[in-house]
Amino acid sequence: AAAAKAPVKKNPKVANVSVQLEMKALWDEFNQLGTEMIVTKAGRRMFPTFQVKIFGMDPMADYMLLMDFVPVDDKRYRQVTNTWPVPRYAFHSSSWLVAGKADPATPGRVHYHPDSPAKGAQWMKQIVSFDKLKLTNNLLDDNGHIILNSMHRYQPRFHVVYVDPRKDSEKYAEENFKTFVFEETRFTAVTAYQNHRITQLKIASNPFAKGFRDCDPEDWPRNHRPGALPLMSAFARSRNPVSSPAHQNGTEKDAAESRREFEREAGGTALHQAEAAHQQLMSRVLSPALPGGGG
Repeated sequence: AAAAKAPVKKNPKVANVSVQLEMKALWDEFNQLGTEMIVTKAGRRMFPTFQVKIFGMDPMADYMLLMDFVPVDDKRYRQVTNTWPVPRYAFHSSSWLVAGKADPATPGRVHYHPDSPAKGAQWMKQIVSFDKLKLTNNLLDDNGHIILNSMHRYQPRFHVVYVDPRKDSEKYAEENFKTFVFEETRFTAVTAYQNHRITQLKIASNPFAKGFRDCDPEDWPRNHRPGALPLMSAFARSRNPVSSPAHQNGTEKDAAESRREFEREAGGTALHQAEAAHQQLMSRVLSPALPGGGG
């Protein structure tokens, strides 16, 4: 048998890079419930927002930061709600069941952080937020959004790419990037939340949901009122103001857009309602394909 391919030795510019996931406690809280992310034809921002703190870059070197999303498996899922009548009350629970083989792979895309490329010193001096990234289920999307299949599970991947100034840099493409995978950020793409506790947690922890938290719980979206889930989430306990989308964007326009998106998500009708392909995602920067595992 042919000998296994030796692992590629990474360029020193990326070999020592490390990444810390921001708001990890909140991601863990969602992950325990089974994180769901809304996908729409127009595109919907992620919440929690993917944010990281980066260490170990060369302060004077140029880097590009990007994300892609790979299927967790080759299955399509459906949500099943079970009700057990018990004297004086009914207990509800829901679970994900495999509904069949995955739909055909969506067009593979990557999302470049809009500040790319930038010096390592710039990336490391503040929290890096991917708050402009949007998810869509529109296969014909021409806005550059990430295209996903609804009712499929995905794993976000974060990539640090060293911008090699050498003319023959393509020969060193495999050496010049490093991939990071945080399993607690995986999610199921949905067009409407399936688990009411996910809805409750998003309302409790989204900075643009203040109106829902301040009003009487009876005014919350029907069938999505808080139950056993405490309103004081991990987000409220550990949130760093610097990582708030409004602070990060620095514009009232972005904050207003995020607020409108949340209000549509929480109050609108939406609440009532393969690896092979992804290996081609980074052909502009990386060659050959990315690894499937963590960095």
